[in-house]
Amino acid sequence: MTVRPEVRPVTGARLKPYIRLLTATQFAFNTGFYAVLPYLAAHLGDGLGMAGWLVGLVLGLRTFSQQGLFVVGGALTDRHGPRPVVLAGCALRIAGFCWLALASSTAGVIGAVLLIGFAAALFSPAVESETARSAVTYEKETGTPRAQVLAVFSAAGQAGAFLGPLLGSLLLLLGGGFRTACLAGAVVFVAVLAGHARLMPRRPRRERTAGAAAATVRDVLVNKPFLLLCLVHSTYLVSYNQLYLALPEEVERATGSQAALGGLFALSSLLVVVAQLPLTRWSARRIAPRTALAAGLGLVAAGFAAVPLAPGGPAGLLPAAVFVVLLTLGQMLLVPAVRGLVPDLVDDRRLGLATGALSSVSGLAVLVGSAATGTLLGAPDGVMWAVLAAVPLTGAVLALGTVRGMRPEGPTARPEPPDVPKS
Repeated sequence: MTVRPEVRPVTGARLKPYIRLLTATQFAFNTGFYAVLPYLAAHLGDGLGMAGWLVGLVLGLRTFSQQGLFVVGGALTDRHGPRPVVLAGCALRIAGFCWLALASSTAGVIGAVLLIGFAAALFSPAVESETARSAVTYEKETGTPRAQVLAVFSAAGQAGAFLGPLLGSLLLLLGGGFRTACLAGAVVFVAVLAGHARLMPRRPRRERTAGAAAATVRDVLVNKPFLLLCLVHSTYLVSYNQLYLALPEEVERATGSQAALGGLFALSSLLVVVAQLPLTRWSARRIAPRTALAAGLGLVAAGFAAVPLAPGGPAGLLPAAVFVVLLTLGQMLLVPAVRGLVPDLVDDRRLGLATGALSSVSGLAVLVGSAATGTLLGAPDGVMWAVLAAVPLTGAVLALGTVRGMRPEGPTARPEPPDVPKS
């Protein structure tokens, strides 16, 4: 077995300026987004009086308009470069947050969350595909596993996800209400838009011949290993979405309110900020990507299985906290592995489209899964959590059985030197 030479741990300071910009972008995106999202379900149910199934549907539509339409943002990124796509997405996110702050009808809320989701469908695949492409280049130049670079990106995003709910909670505690949180999120994206209009480099537009777009999509749709990866990733995203639907319901059942929800979100984000980089350094050197996928999904399934053990009263937060910790640990294992696999499965010219398609397939699964979970909220104790545990467990089996061979199985395989072309 070939042993990878020792490399220094990756930190933000060691990364190239462009990767640092992309990493800072992810931090800012999540800060503004998570100042609002954790409190959306409570606003829809308590503030606007929506039924549980309708709340689940709205949350699913938000995720689908984001993840489901990533393929659009990815294709636009391949054609026009990341800069105009990111700027357009920021502008739409500002408009969406302002609309949501003022919306009082079901139609208005749905329109606002669809706009918010589509905004992310533009800027997120642009930033993620650029980060993956830069991570591959960095791996070739330095020998540092790409997963470590992607882990820095993930940790920055979770740092934003940590600060965002705290910002939202602070605004709510100060009496600002949900509307103020939405406007604060819009202000963050105004700053992001202004900063990227100044700092993000331009890229020449790629010329396309007649039929090239259809051929590009067809190449992705017939790529079986990539489609299998999409299916595995879908089971993760359906599970992760339960942080915003099933977890609030469980916290309220256990304690009588959702006051502890912000603390649980903070716990998840803080865990990623503290542990993502060392965990990824270990996994990149010790286990194969498919093993990281399966192990991560197994941890998520174990988290769901722990929740029905909750007793009543404040002590009931312990299983909810265990669920958050296990889901977060699973996320830290599998997300860098998934992002690192995509560049190996598709042509570089199609990386934006593939990155978008990965999330689009998952977004469709979330749309169905959120509506189904909404109908399970009133089921007998344990039934919903058993069903939810089966989803990532299925993904773990698929990861072990079908992702084999997508990358060299030796996690310590040395990357090719940059001056040696691939055969």
